[in-house]
Amino acid sequence: MTVSTPGRICLFGEHQDYLGLPVIAAAISRRISMDAQQSEQPGFRLNLPDIGDVVTIPFDGKPLHYPKIRDYFRSGINVLLREGFTFSKGIEGEVRGNIPINSGTSSSSALLVTWLNVLSQLSDEPQQLSRERLAELAYVAEVLEFGEPGGMMDHYSTAVGDVIYLESKPKIALRELHPNLGIFVLGDSQEPKDTIGILGRVKFGMLRIIEKLSIINPTFSLDHSDITEVTEFKDYLPKDEYILLKGNLENRDILCDALTVLQSPDGLDNVRFGQLLTDHQTNLRDAQRISTPKIDRMIDGALHAGALGGKINGSGGGGCMFVYAPNKPEQVAEAIEREGGKAYVISVDAGTTIQA
Repeated sequence: MTVSTPGRICLFGEHQDYLGLPVIAAAISRRISMDAQQSEQPGFRLNLPDIGDVVTIPFDGKPLHYPKIRDYFRSGINVLLREGFTFSKGIEGEVRGNIPINSGTSSSSALLVTWLNVLSQLSDEPQQLSRERLAELAYVAEVLEFGEPGGMMDHYSTAVGDVIYLESKPKIALRELHPNLGIFVLGDSQEPKDTIGILGRVKFGMLRIIEKLSIINPTFSLDHSDITEVTEFKDYLPKDEYILLKGNLENRDILCDALTVLQSPDGLDNVRFGQLLTDHQTNLRDAQRISTPKIDRMIDGALHAGALGGKINGSGGGGCMFVYAPNKPEQVAEAIEREGGKAYVISVDAGTTIQA
């Protein structure tokens, strides 16, 4: 069998989901695929030619230990063992992909969704799990299993596909959107990301702010309070914390505007959609401080070449940016590469798929 899963871009709501705020994300036409089959020899063997590696996992039916952190092949197996799956036969296969690695496009989540899809289909009692269930299990295997910060956007976006609106509070609520979006251009800065460091700084920075606000004004809420209410905290918070709080609320409101644009019965307003992306980037650069000078130059170059808007993608501090360029994608891609990035013309794509 062959299973294929897309990467993703976060359209709106970067650094919002772990605060209980909604996000809008899109699956993209760069994917990871796995060709796999059962084997009479117990254990799991996967060839990874893209990175010149081979994964060999001996297996005796018992939960696996982790020789290294973020061992997603083993964590995927362990999560399914806890769900009651068994593997008396082995599984062997090959993994290939064209999603930029460690660049904010969810290559790890796409890999895990793909792997869980394969495992569940090639187990002793095969099950075709729903895309939503695959997303839930991938979140457990990637985030909870290793005690890392992060939300569920990546897993739902890559598993479900197309464009999704995701709420995580008071409980998970997924809405599939199908706007008529045009072409994007993804730009890899080829700067390594410090995902854990940035998530720790921005996430825990906001949690400290929320704790302070609960004392100053217990009625204040990230979900519902108007942005004009922020001014009452200006004298109580250090400047950086005040800017971070204001930026989060502005991004919350930008997402609400974007949801209206994406669901408009009159069709998508491309110009407005692009401007909202750029507005979001302004806060990510100035309030969350997750952009880099190189990514700023890549975005500016793309806008001058005809893109309608764009932003950094993922946790930040390096990795990828993207721009919305329905009219001149090739020229925009050239502009990104002139600034030192590696450009990919992409479109919105389907979620995880299985081929017999």
